[in-house]
Amino acid sequence: MANAHRLTRLQAERFKPPADKKQERYADGGGLYLNVHTGGSRSWVFRYMRHGIARWMGLGPYPDVSLAEARERAAEQRKLIRAGIDPLGEKKIVTAKAKAESAKAVTFDWCAEQYITAHAPSWKNKDTTTRQWRNGLKNYVAPVIGTMDVALIETGHIIKILEPIWHTKGATANIQLNHIGSILDWATVHKHRTGENPARWKGHVEMLLPARGKAATKHHPALPYGQMAEFMGELRAREGITARAIEFAILTAARSNEIRGMTWDEIDEEAGVWIIPAARMKAANDHRAPLSADALRVLADMKEAKTDNLVFPGARCKPMASSTLVNILKQTNDERIERSLPAWRDAKTGETITMHGFRSTFRDWAADLTDYPNEMAEMALAHTVDSAVEASYRRGDMLQKRRAMMQDWADYCAGRCTA
Repeated sequence: MANAHRLTRLQAERFKPPADKKQERYADGGGLYLNVHTGGSRSWVFRYMRHGIARWMGLGPYPDVSLAEARERAAEQRKLIRAGIDPLGEKKIVTAKAKAESAKAVTFDWCAEQYITAHAPSWKNKDTTTRQWRNGLKNYVAPVIGTMDVALIETGHIIKILEPIWHTKGATANIQLNHIGSILDWATVHKHRTGENPARWKGHVEMLLPARGKAATKHHPALPYGQMAEFMGELRAREGITARAIEFAILTAARSNEIRGMTWDEIDEEAGVWIIPAARMKAANDHRAPLSADALRVLADMKEAKTDNLVFPGARCKPMASSTLVNILKQTNDERIERSLPAWRDAKTGETITMHGFRSTFRDWAADLTDYPNEMAEMALAHTVDSAVEASYRRGDMLQKRRAMMQDWADYCAGRCTA
């Protein structure tokens, strides 16, 4: 092409910005020009004639679009012109199609909301479970795939969500994996995506991430079980909702978050059972906790002052913060030190006790002082069964046998028995 390729890369870089007008235009030939603007920025434009009128089409900024790339883009436009196609008109058509396709795209966030709306009415403790679904997705899932077209979500995106929390928040990671899988299944059934579910665990994600049981577990300072009766005596002398929450947590061997989120509609008073929904459980399965007479007494005390669906409400009838429970333990130790008594500490590490440590205290008591099977104590703690064989043969949850164990534990905590 005559008079083509007039510019060099060095010229494109060194053309000085114009001082007396908004821009200066330098021709490369074949309708390609480099615009140099007053502020120093540079961009490529393509000039062509349409029905006797000059038209200018942007081809991108320099140096993001190099001289060679600009020439290729200009050549593509000349090819369209020879075919009788208006380059700017074609660009508008392509842009309009892209916008239309974007408008048709169904995002993961939208599918998640549709799934929650459809299933929430069947969830026990609907409001709490719905809030937990939405908060989990917002905090861990949406930043990675929330605005993505659900049809484009692949295994790599799932791993990107899970890897940062797999070792540090294993239960949370498992719950989010289950939630993602359910939402993607919903999207597939509703024709928003095709193919296998990238969030499936068996034979897929399990091959890319280590099983949660392989991750190192954190030691939680625990009270020696021999001191439990004395501790419970001091705790029961305390008034207030927080002290009752700690007492109930010890009697049921429950986790702090399970206690803080506990609602009255989870209690079957007639059967003496607390049913914790899967959404609030570490293993993401419903858990039935048999209630001892002592645990039922705590509930009776709380029911007299009931003001909300939460059994142990915090400020403004919201779930109490985990720090609220920790502060009571700290106050108890501070008061003992003032009375020249030893603080409550872990016998091995010397660290002051924690809420989670009471679960270890229960487990040590069951192993050292009782004949209850290990699997029964593990069930009481709602631990996941590691053995696939054992899990396959276990059909029930040994509720009635566990009821006897939890009453023995309550008797031990009250000092009514020593073994």
